[in-house]
Amino acid sequence: MSTFAVVLVAGLCGAAAGALLPRAAYRFSVDPEEEWRTRCPDGHRLRGWLGRARCARCAERYGPGAPLVALVTALLCAALAAATDTRPELAVWLLLTPVGVLLALVDLRVRRLPDVLTLPLAGAALGLLGVVALVPEHAGDWPTALWASLALGAFYLVLHLINPGGMGFGDVKLALGAGAALGWYGWSTVMLGTFAGFLLGALYGWGLVLLRRAGRKSALPFGPFLLGGAFVGLLIGAYAA
Repeated sequence: MSTFAVVLVAGLCGAAAGALLPRAAYRFSVDPEEEWRTRCPDGHRLRGWLGRARCARCAERYGPGAPLVALVTALLCAALAAATDTRPELAVWLLLTPVGVLLALVDLRVRRLPDVLTLPLAGAALGLLGVVALVPEHAGDWPTALWASLALGAFYLVLHLINPGGMGFGDVKLALGAGAALGWYGWSTVMLGTFAGFLLGALYGWGLVLLRRAGRKSALPFGPFLLGGAFVGLLIGAYAA
């Protein structure tokens, strides 16, 4: 299969998966002490976790728009396909990307990274990469992915203990999955992806300060930037592999 065909298929798969995320983003976007949402803003019961964020009874939209989420997910998947080409680890990136998009949506809305998403993400990353390591023509190293997962998780745990208000424990759990993915391509990719995440977060924070939409001590959701840095690291790591 040509690279163009791989990118096209990956983009279409990403669009299809992204279109299913808005309802889940709405249902997961609650404070830690609250139960997952089961009703639309008008009180009608929601059915299922996947699909567009629009109530079937009152037609009210209650979450992010499906076209935008589908477009973003499609672009991310297509970019990863262009960098990874036909190597078998691409299947892992395509499976993990929609979960990452969902986590970013939830964190942006309520500053929360649910354990029900972060911990399975880490387990799935290590488990799936372990399977890929048995397939010919892969371009990564599973033991490094495992150690990188633990190392990045430990690094974020230290940051959380130093400043719990600035680095949530959900970020620590998310770092386990990000470390596994980045570690697949080596320690240099781990460092690159980690640095990119902090750089993106700093640029966003200072942009808000300059626009007077936040202060220097304002708390910001870091999950999207951790994921964004991991995406940058994966792109470069996959392209260089």
